[in-house]
Amino acid sequence: AIEKTIIDTLKDYNISSFADRKNVGIWNKDKSGKINKIAAIGIKVKKWIAYHGFALNISNNLDAYKKIIPCGISKRGITNLKTIKEKNYKKIESILIKNFLSNIKN
Repeated sequence: AIEKTIIDTLKDYNISSFADRKNVGIWNKDKSGKINKIAAIGIKVKKWIAYHGFALNISNNLDAYKKIIPCGISKRGITNLKTIKEKNYKKIESILIKNFLSNIKN
């Protein structure tokens, strides 16, 4: 439901993205064909309680990622929404919530 929610939300902004079973997260292929992570997803189980969440890169500074191998995946990069498409993302939270509620009902 988390993956589908993020993908559906990005579709609302006309941004193509996809999940990858081998590399957790949501990915976007840029115009040159390079695949970059746009959202990270985390899940933790402790004492029979599941904690889950995600981080969607909207306008964060990507310079710090140049100094590391993000998520241990050297063949892919990191991007943010502002790099992909310059738009107003102020309402993205409400769109994410709407899409999440729709996805858990289906």
